[in-house]
Amino acid sequence: MWLRHERVAVVDFETTGMGPAQGARATEIGVVVLEGGQEVARFASLMRSDVPVPPFIERLTGISNAMLAQAPPAEAVMTEVAALTQGCPMVAHNASFDRGFWLAELARIGVDASDTPFVCTVKLARRLYPQAPNCKLGTLAAFHGLRFEGRAHRALADALVTTALWHRIGQDAAQHLAPTLAGAPLSALVLHAVQGLTLAQWLRPARRSRQAMLAAELPLV
Repeated sequence: MWLRHERVAVVDFETTGMGPAQGARATEIGVVVLEGGQEVARFASLMRSDVPVPPFIERLTGISNAMLAQAPPAEAVMTEVAALTQGCPMVAHNASFDRGFWLAELARIGVDASDTPFVCTVKLARRLYPQAPNCKLGTLAAFHGLRFEGRAHRALADALVTTALWHRIGQDAAQHLAPTLAGAPLSALVLHAVQGLTLAQWLRPARRSRQAMLAAELPLV
């Protein structure tokens, strides 16, 4: 189903607030790296930024200021993550949120990641599962029978269930696009191209993807 050698990184941040523009910083990151749809690496770490965690977020995530006082500096964590995910398209649930922290935290170590494609499982789920009650991660996990490995609202647990949702989205997208792909594998970049389109508009980007694979003589199975 997935393009054989394509590496993709599924990412989730826990943070002190809604966005870097409001002075919020990341407190934890979880990453699952996939190659051809198979997990090849995972990473999780608390990250210290010296911005205090508000009480309501501590209640939500279980991440306390005392825990963060013992955590490695955010810059050290992001240096390691940048090396692990170099060249990967990124996948996140509600990607605009995670992308904001991704760009801001990497910018602090001198890395400009503004060209990195971010695929949003919320946008794709809205197209594929209009019958779902809503597109919150917990709701979609329950809707598809996906189980959390660990506590919700912790970065690795959320990244892992997002990975499971990503695979389910891939299966359903591949089925929807099967006549157009005609045996060609699905790629994260195709889903990045279609995520803002209606289902009826997905066919043209999928057709272009298949033609590009043929032109590059990539295997279609």
